Amino acid sequence: MSAKPTNATGDGHGGIRALVDYGPLALFFAANFLVPADVARRIVAQFTPMLSTLKQVEALLLARVILATAVFVLASVAALVLAKVKLRRVPPMLLISAGLVILFGGLTMYFRDPRFIQMKPTIVYVLLAATLGFGVTTGRPLLQQLMGSAYPGLSEVGWRRLTINWVWFFVVMAVLNEAVWRGSATALGAERGWDLWAIYKVWVVIPLTLLFAVANVPMLMRHGLSLGDDAPVPPEG
Repeated sequence: MSAKPTNATGDGHGGIRALVDYGPLALFFAANFLVPADVARRIVAQFTPMLSTLKQVEALLLARVILATAVFVLASVAALVLAKVKLRRVPPMLLISAGLVILFGGLTMYFRDPRFIQMKPTIVYVLLAATLGFGVTTGRPLLQQLMGSAYPGLSEVGWRRLTINWVWFFVVMAVLNEAVWRGSATALGAERGWDLWAIYKVWVVIPLTLLFAVANVPMLMRHGLSLGDDAPVPPEG
């Protein structure tokens, strides 16, 4: 949740919104898999001498983690700036997601522990599910307040069902994220577990959330959404 369903509303900014939502994650993936481990180690060694105290395998893995996380953090900051400049506003969910990337990415780099950045999506999903769930149980249409102008014509029932659907989706994604990063580290070891989680973040999470968003369209149309409206672009998490 990649954050936070946002919407491409036909205002010419759909590409910018997709870039700020998914660009940081794409750069994280590229830094992790495309930068050679030795290169990552030389780059990170310029900022921390502790790599020299580790065994080679541990040093190479930690260097990749720190470099990819640093790229993720810097790209998230750039996404906030780009959204402010190009969209004239920073979507609230982008602000929350990027803020958590900066916080947990900073903890990962400071403590040299990848678990912080791996837990970040879980926390995003739990916060979103709890916030939207609270709105449903108290009769406060929080999702409608956030995105109402993007979906003129959608009935109150439609908004309620859409909100409930996203709540359950975020709950499932939180559980999946925990299962993947913890299970892969246990079953495959630290290095392969980290790589599997990074692959999962890009090649499983994004397709799943996009497919889920599209799957909601028939229900939305039954409750007033016209064919000309776009489906929500879901969060990165």
